[in-house]
Amino acid sequence: MKSRISVTVDKELKDKAVKLFDELGMNMSVAIDVFLRQCVRLHRMPFTISSNVPNPVTVAAIKEAERISNDPNAKRYSSFAEIMDEVLKGDV
Repeated sequence: MKSRISVTVDKELKDKAVKLFDELGMNMSVAIDVFLRQCVRLHRMPFTISSNVPNPVTVAAIKEAERISNDPNAKRYSSFAEIMDEVLKGDV
């Protein structure tokens, strides 16, 4: 037995979703059915929901920090005082 669901979404989002689902060979109803089946099968959302996604500036900073951390030629400091001495001398 089928049951009808009515949802309200942003028109632009719906249009993009319809286009994607068409490319995947399904319509909106099939896509929603797949989503609901995954939720029931997994007993949870089939993806992680998080507000901790960094913005592009933060992502760039993380990548730069990783690059510097992995660079054996990068300047290293043994204490905060050592850093401050260099900053105050203007060597940085």
